[in-house]
Amino acid sequence: MGGIWKLLVENSFDGYHAMSTHATYFDYLKNMNGVLAQSNVVGYAKDLGHGHAVVEYTAPWGRPVANWVPAWGEERRPEVEAVYQRLVARHGEARATRIAKHSRNLLIFPNFVIVDVMALTLRTFFPRQPDFMEVTAWALGPCEEKDWLRKNRLHSFLEFLGPGGFATPDDVEMLEQCQRGYANAQEAAWSDISRGMKKAEPATVDEHQIRVFWQRWHALVQQAPRVVPLQAAA
Repeated sequence: MGGIWKLLVENSFDGYHAMSTHATYFDYLKNMNGVLAQSNVVGYAKDLGHGHAVVEYTAPWGRPVANWVPAWGEERRPEVEAVYQRLVARHGEARATRIAKHSRNLLIFPNFVIVDVMALTLRTFFPRQPDFMEVTAWALGPCEEKDWLRKNRLHSFLEFLGPGGFATPDDVEMLEQCQRGYANAQEAAWSDISRGMKKAEPATVDEHQIRVFWQRWHALVQQAPRVVPLQAAA
């Protein structure tokens, strides 16, 4: 993928680009009766220390973990509810609700992202050139999951997060366009990532989590030993 790898860090958990960048996907869902359980996204961002950060939120899509939506059919609802009740028995209701009903995008600093949305995806990205990176994604699911939920999970992964899905081509295009923009805007010395800076409790759509990444990166770069060129021999 063309673009500096740090742009993909921001893209992976910025919390606000989905509704505009992936508008086609949401229009598609709105035209499929019962796929969207709600119309809004509500959540928060949290600093996990050492550059790690997460956004966690309620979202409109179904989750194979145990968040039923009408499009799955009433006949499937008891099965999903049974999974949820097992989570409650194991973890308590508060944690079970977070596991089943909430989505999250979590960065393990600096380049490992867990995208736990309508499917569970692990994503790594490594720079191969200053403006090019190699991205790998894996779809995961519990081994005891029912076949129809596994099929739903894999479909959701390919439909949205896969290389030919609704989201990934959009993101690739935007990252490459940003890279071209930075290369042709020499007067832009930095990106403004101040959204929500004065909030005591940052929301998902703020940029607290992105600042966490950049603050850690800046601290490590400042600690790195400086390389001094050797004086050329006379």
